[in-house]
Amino acid sequence: MGAITLACLAWGWFEAGWVRLRTLEEDVSSLPAELDGMRILHLSDFHLGPPSRGARAVERAVAWTRERDPDLVCVTGDLVSRPRGEATLRALVQELPRCYAILGNHDLAISRDPFSKAVELRGLEPATLLLDEGRMVDVRGRAVWIAGLDPRSRWSEPRLHQDAALTILLSHFPSVLDRAASEGFDVVLAGHMHDGQICVPYPGGKLRLAHPSAPYTHGMYRRAGTAMHVSPGLGTTFVPFRFFARPEATELVLRAAAGPSGRV
Repeated sequence: MGAITLACLAWGWFEAGWVRLRTLEEDVSSLPAELDGMRILHLSDFHLGPPSRGARAVERAVAWTRERDPDLVCVTGDLVSRPRGEATLRALVQELPRCYAILGNHDLAISRDPFSKAVELRGLEPATLLLDEGRMVDVRGRAVWIAGLDPRSRWSEPRLHQDAALTILLSHFPSVLDRAASEGFDVVLAGHMHDGQICVPYPGGKLRLAHPSAPYTHGMYRRAGTAMHVSPGLGTTFVPFRFFARPEATELVLRAAAGPSGRV
């Protein structure tokens, strides 16, 4: 039993740094022809600070992002879990082109994780940190609106939508999807879920122990004309292990074609 336990712990430690670098195509209703093929690198849940091979996953993801040179980089919160992770975060952000980021609940120590401590992140230059605000940016000659929610606004999200050729909402919590769809956002990017982080596989699926009944866990979802991507994230929380929930950096390629309702 001792050998089996050690083997499981060793695997969980290994998997926490075994990052998947993935490209997905995402259909976006009414996407202008000029933005067809637009690439967004979605990163989330670094959780820098505590000892974890998740830091290795973040470093590899950032290097891949720099190699891909996407139109936009979006980071959806939980950047650090302890103050000592801030220096590493700021060094890595220097490598991310055209980056927009938000905070997550762990950045503010709004969590049951006993190893999490609040970090005062008031800016993240050269990245743009969005806290209940947005920016209009030019991508391929078209106006793109990028808005970001402050995680403290979880239950009373401000209305941040503006008219543009493409509208993107960054939210740490994927539960925002219905609200974002009703406001008319084209794309929502979220994190928080870690794809369960600690999972028990079974034929045809897996049990996510931390979120056994969560409706949005990873990948693509749709509501009306809104497409949402939930990142599996890169770091770990509570324990420095992942089981059957590899960390992932995701390149989203936007396509001007409407998809069916529901999960794709």
